Amino acid sequence: MRSHLLNDTTAEHYRRSVTEGVERVAAKLATTERPFTGITVDALAPRIDAIDLDRPLRDTAAVLDELEDVYLRDAVYFHHPRYLAHLNCPVVIPAVLGEAVLSAVNSSLDTWDQSAGGTLIERKIIDWTTGRIGLGPAADGVFTSGGTQSNLQALLLAREEVKTDDLATLRVFASEVSHFSVQKSAKLLGLGPDAVVSIPVDHDKRLQTVALARELERCAEAGLVPMAVVATAGTTDFGSIDPLPEIAELCRRHGAWMHVDAAYGCGLLASLKYRDRIDGIERADSVTVDYHKSFFQPVSSSAVLVRDAATLRHATYHAEYLNPRRMVTERIPNQVDKSLQTTRRFDALKLWMTLRVMGADGIGELFDEVCDLASEGWKLLAADPRFDVVVEPALSTLIFRCIPAAVTDPAEIDRANLYARKALFASGDAVVAGTKVAERHYLKFTLLNPETTTADVSAVLDLIAGHAEQYLGESLDRAC
Repeated sequence: MRSHLLNDTTAEHYRRSVTEGVERVAAKLATTERPFTGITVDALAPRIDAIDLDRPLRDTAAVLDELEDVYLRDAVYFHHPRYLAHLNCPVVIPAVLGEAVLSAVNSSLDTWDQSAGGTLIERKIIDWTTGRIGLGPAADGVFTSGGTQSNLQALLLAREEVKTDDLATLRVFASEVSHFSVQKSAKLLGLGPDAVVSIPVDHDKRLQTVALARELERCAEAGLVPMAVVATAGTTDFGSIDPLPEIAELCRRHGAWMHVDAAYGCGLLASLKYRDRIDGIERADSVTVDYHKSFFQPVSSSAVLVRDAATLRHATYHAEYLNPRRMVTERIPNQVDKSLQTTRRFDALKLWMTLRVMGADGIGELFDEVCDLASEGWKLLAADPRFDVVVEPALSTLIFRCIPAAVTDPAEIDRANLYARKALFASGDAVVAGTKVAERHYLKFTLLNPETTTADVSAVLDLIAGHAEQYLGESLDRAC
C-alpha cells in the first residue's frame, strides 16, 4: 500500500493518476450540453448505496469509471451558461492549478513550521485585500472556510470588544434581508433570542438608515448595548448593497462595531466600472469576503478582514506543542494566532495564482461582465408582460416571477412558479433558484458566468413561462 503514498518514489504514479483524472474531467466539461441531467435522488441513491467501500477496486481507471457513473455524469455543472441559480461561479484555470498544487503539497496554514512560504503568501493576499478595501495600515485578517465562518468571527471580535459580561444586553442590527449567518452567529456566541434586531429595507432592498437610527436610539434608551451593525454589500437574494457611508456614521455616533458582509459584493473590489457602489466599506471595523463567489475561485476561498489587527487577539490561544507564547517575541508568524481553525488549507494560493496570471483587472472585467448582463436581463424582464421583476440589480441577481395573463389568484401563481422551477430542474435544461418576497414565491437568477448571454437569459425565461403555462393548463383540466 506504500505505493499510493505521494513521495519521491511515487512521483510518476502521481503524474499518471492526476493526468488521467484531469483528462476525464476535461472531456466531461467539453461535452456537457446541459447544466444538469435531471436525475432524482431516488434514481441516484441506489447506485451509491450499492458500492461496498470495504472492497476497493484497486485500479484508478476502474475507480474513475465508477465515479463517472455516480458523480461526474450527474453533477451540477456551474460552468454551463444556463446554470443561473445560486452564488456559485465558474472557476478560472489558474486557481484550479493552484488547487492542484496546494492539495499535493498539503501545507497546513496554522503555523510557520508547517507552511513557511505559504504563511507569507496568505499574509500578502490579506494585505492586498485590505489595501483594496482601504482599511488602513493596521489592518489584518485571515482566510476562512466561507462567509458564515467569517461573519461568526467578526461578530466574536465585536462581542469581545464591547467588554461586558452581560450578554443579554448586547444587540446586533442587520437588515431584514441579511444573511442567516448573522442570526446563527448570535446564537453560537451565546447572545439572547432577541439579540438580532431586524431593520426594514427600502424598495431597493437596502437597509433603511432612518429605521436603523431609530432602533439605535431605542437601544440606548433601554440601557442596551449596540454590539454591532451588520451592513450587507450584496444580499444573497437581491444583490442589494446597504448605504455604507450612512451606516458608518451611525456606528461612529453610537459606538457600534461596523461589520460589512461583502461575501457577494467583494467582486467590486476588482471592478473597473462599479467600485464606487461599495464606497464607505473602508470605514468598516471588519469585512467578510468570499473570493469563491465573485473572484471566480474554487470553494473554499474566503477571508475575514479587520481594521485593527489587535482585535484578532480575541481568537488567540497558545499551545506549547504548536504556537507557544515565546514565538510572538521571536517574530515567528503563526496564522493560528488569529484563526478560529487550527489545521487549515492553503486556499490563498488559488487567488495568488490568479492574480499572478490574470491580474486584478482580469478578475474585475469578468465581474463587470456579469453585472452588465444582469442589467440587460432586468431590461428584458421589465419589458416582458409575462413577468414581474422586483428590483433593478446592483450586482448580478434578478428576482422575478411569472404572472400568467389569465390568472389572478396569488396562491395559484405561487404554485405555477414553484412548478416551473421544479420542472426546469428536472429537465436539466437550466437551473434557477427561488425565494420569497412578501410571502409570495419568486424565482431567482444569480448571474456569475461571463459566458451566459442575453440569449441564454431570454431562452430560460421562455422555458419558465412554458412550464408555468403547462402547469396552469393541467390544473384547469383537473378542475374540469
